[in-house]
This record gives sequence, C-alpha cells and structure tokens, in this order.
Amino acid sequence: MVKRILFVCLGNICRSPSAEAVVMRMAAERGLELELDSAGTGDWHVGEPPYGPMQAAGRARGYDLSQLRARQVSVSDFNDFDMILAMDGQNLRDLRALQPEGARAELGMFTQHLNGGDVPDPYHTRDFDGALALVEEAAERLLDALVS
Repeated sequence: MVKRILFVCLGNICRSPSAEAVVMRMAAERGLELELDSAGTGDWHVGEPPYGPMQAAGRARGYDLSQLRARQVSVSDFNDFDMILAMDGQNLRDLRALQPEGARAELGMFTQHLNGGDVPDPYHTRDFDGALALVEEAAERLLDALVS
C-alpha cells in the first residue's frame, strides 16, 4: 500500500498544502496511516506559510494550514515518496522533467481518481472555496482507491 504521498503545485502556497491538510484529516478519520507532504515546482515562496485567503478558506471548512511551510520539490523526493501527485498538467510535466531515471515514486494527477483534470490555481482564479471543494472530492476518491 502507498504510505508516503507528496502533493505538488506551482508555489506550494494554495493547492498542494490544502491537499496535504485535507488528505491528512480524511486519512486520520479513516484510520489510515500515511506520511504526507507538499511542495512546489517553483522556489518563490520557500519557507512561507500558505497564502492567507487559502488558509481562511481552509479554516472555514475545519482545516488548519497555518503550520505548513512552502518548499520546492527536490530530486530526493522521487525516491522518498511512493506517490507524487500534481495539481495540474504543467506541474506533472515539470515533475516528469525532474524525475531521475529509475526513481521509485509513481507520478500522477491528484484528480486521477476523479476526472484527471487540473485543480485550478486559486491564487489566480481567486476561487479558494471552489478549489478546496475540488481538493476535498479528489481526496475522498484518492483514499477510496488506496484502500480498495
């Protein structure tokens, strides 16, 4: 069974930390022991907490993102994690370009068990609630797939 999952978006301040927090809570509610982390393909926000409006949207749904800090994907992640899940197609292409030959992590889209599409970036769309609702739905489907 997959035990270690890394969620990846562009800056690691909206979508991927939200996925980390949502999956963490849902996995705990199901009694699943997973090690979760999130990262960005870019380095603009390294060390910063998630974006304020994303934190507010998360708090409104009962998720605390305040302790998370942005980091950039590293080459070692491809062997440290069982699965690396991208929030959009460009993130996935960037991950494939970084992935060392023979790395063990399975790459895919976070929404692969839902619709396979992108989670729109709320930093640009300003739809933090919509992004979080999609993250919740994709998280449920991901966990369903992991236990089946």
